[in-house]
Amino acid sequence: MWFNLFVVVALVVLSGTFAGLTLALFGIKLTTLERKISLGDHQAEKVYRIRKNGNLLLCTLLLGNVASYTIMTIFLGSITTGVIAGFIATALIFVFGEILPQAIFPRYALQIGARLSWLVWVLLVLFYPVAAPIAWVLDKVLGEEPPVLWSKRELGEIIKFHKEVGDGIIDKDEERIILGALSFSELRVADIMIPRKDVFFLEGKTMLKEELLEKIKAKGYSRIPVYDGDKNKITGILYAKNLIGLATGNNYRVQDLCSRENLITVRQSLRLDDLLNLLVFRKMHMAIITGGNEHFKGVATLEDIMEEILKTELEDLKPHPSS
Repeated sequence: MWFNLFVVVALVVLSGTFAGLTLALFGIKLTTLERKISLGDHQAEKVYRIRKNGNLLLCTLLLGNVASYTIMTIFLGSITTGVIAGFIATALIFVFGEILPQAIFPRYALQIGARLSWLVWVLLVLFYPVAAPIAWVLDKVLGEEPPVLWSKRELGEIIKFHKEVGDGIIDKDEERIILGALSFSELRVADIMIPRKDVFFLEGKTMLKEELLEKIKAKGYSRIPVYDGDKNKITGILYAKNLIGLATGNNYRVQDLCSRENLITVRQSLRLDDLLNLLVFRKMHMAIITGGNEHFKGVATLEDIMEEILKTELEDLKPHPSS
């Protein structure tokens, strides 16, 4: 009798272990394990080796669970009568075979999975002749386990959650920058550009006399769009650095010192990430923005884009709208 009782207790523990492992191991996605392995997590390596063949693992654990329940009821029936055995089996399975394992194992899924990986390997070998054919059929019918992917909005919510309850894992500044980086590509150039009415620009034939030089100095702009006759067509950019040391009594015109090379002109409907890539590739800081009629609508700078990503004003980098 005592031997039978010992066997019943052992089988209850085993069945609870199988149930808990099933819930815990399949609660960890392969992509999560792969990410942890790339960060040097040795526990994830142990779990991944048994988790990567998902259908084989599932069949093995379920076979172990069913076998434990079946054998337990046989031994329990030899200890007491059928009705009482049924009540006892139900209580044992309900409390120790289901509730406790499913409450405990998922909370420490990676740690428990790594510690009990040896037991899972034993079960995989023991039940392989039965589990393998079933797993093969499931693999053919269902295919590979799909990876877990999150949308940008879901990633944003994850970042917010980590900041709120992550105990310092992500601080306020990191949250702001990450959220800005996730969202800026959804914006268009029109959302961040400096409109034409706020842009200081010059006609190419204007003489660079003292009054104009003082005005440029007072404005503080580092880059000034230049047009030739038609204000709707920007043909170059005057760099303030080219005016350093220029005598007040000079005979230069704006067009003589402005740069017409590598001028970037884009539509206001262009995505912000595409503009950023273009500015970086062309090694420029400013783009001229046009509308559908190709008329000058405004300017957008690298600093404007960085402000959108960082969600803060870069006053030290961009003291004025068109800089």
